[in-house]
Amino acid sequence: MTVTDTLTSRGAAEKAARIELAACYRLAAHYQMTDLIYTHITAKVPGTSDQFLINPYGLRWEEITASSLVKIDVQGNKIEDSPHDVNPAGFTIHSAIHMARADAHWVMHTHTRAGVAVSCMRDGLLPLNQIALQFYGRLAYHDFEGIALDLAERERIVADLGPRNNLILRNHGLLTVGRSASEMFNNMFYLNRACEIQVSTLSMGQPLQPVPPEVCEHVAGQWGTMTLEDLQLEWNAHLRLLDTLDPGYRE
Repeated sequence: MTVTDTLTSRGAAEKAARIELAACYRLAAHYQMTDLIYTHITAKVPGTSDQFLINPYGLRWEEITASSLVKIDVQGNKIEDSPHDVNPAGFTIHSAIHMARADAHWVMHTHTRAGVAVSCMRDGLLPLNQIALQFYGRLAYHDFEGIALDLAERERIVADLGPRNNLILRNHGLLTVGRSASEMFNNMFYLNRACEIQVSTLSMGQPLQPVPPEVCEHVAGQWGTMTLEDLQLEWNAHLRLLDTLDPGYRE
């Protein structure tokens, strides 16, 4: 049976989730948000509460396809045949959030240069511009405890994230969650963009123009009016770009 036959044999909902997750990996590679073969983007298998899709350990993100994604349980163990290995240790953070948050169907974790740089700042993400204000009052922080291999740390990560969808892991990187691929990816795309802008702004060594707190609140509220339908329009644009570059992720 070929990989294409294997993908076709799956249920429609799982097949669609696999295609969207593969797209997330390819897009993250395109936007330079990868860490070679490390970090993860994961998705719950539709219709399940304890099954997830994850990247094959060892593949670059731009190599990932829908059929190469591996199905695992909450401990990161493979639950169906696959020629690919997984990195169970890397699933520590993801499993905790997936299991604690019924709405966190999609979880994305990155070690981008700008994201890690901002995570090293005492004050974290600053309310400097319109994009950063998308996260004003909606951004959680988790203090660095070492490489996330300790299962005991999972409870503290979940507690620090709370009901929010965006987390800065101090001295480590960024994490976003969503009800859909579009919501999760939108959160990461703009959180990382806000970090990039902050790094560029601070590098100029010029006095900063502060945004008054009441304006910060107002702009955050404006961002909050975006719906899943709005995010889907943006996601569709990402997919059109990806299909132009290389539609092979769908296989």
